[in-house]
Amino acid sequence: MEALQGISWGIIAPILVIQLILLIIALIDLSKINQTNGPKWLWAIIVILGSIWGPVLYFVIGRKQS
Repeated sequence: MEALQGISWGIIAPILVIQLILLIIALIDLSKINQTNGPKWLWAIIVILGSIWGPVLYFVIGRKQS
């Protein structure tokens, strides 16, 4: 428990909130979009397990541009 007391939550909390928002938006978009660059199941795994970079990669690379 002493290790958690030394953490600056004022810096970490906004990063966690941004990560959660990106994750939710990416999963909602992935469920609504018809086609992606690659299989949808793979993008879902990348978004969920990719921390903050998974959703960013999905929006940059994974979305199929029409």
